[in-house]
Amino acid sequence: MCRSIKTLYNFEPPATEQEIRAAALQFVRKLSGFSVPSRANEQAFERAVDEVAATATRLIDSLVTTAEPRDRVIEAERAKARSALRFGAPASTSDA
Repeated sequence: MCRSIKTLYNFEPPATEQEIRAAALQFVRKLSGFSVPSRANEQAFERAVDEVAATATRLIDSLVTTAEPRDRVIEAERAKARSALRFGAPASTSDA
């Protein structure tokens, strides 16, 4: 699983088209093994990204939950806290 692909469902505000496309791009990159496809594969690569993004959008739009939407700011703070625990706090840039 790509670590850079984030959960997009059940957030307030909802996932944007750009966020869904970015996740689709990461997914296609992982499957294909290409960060940037060759010219010969560029059209197939872009078509795959478009199709995965469209499918992801349909999935997100069709899912149903009774759970309250998660707040993006709170989830980002939690992710930073987990990262700090895992990798250590970022180095301070102050000279004090």
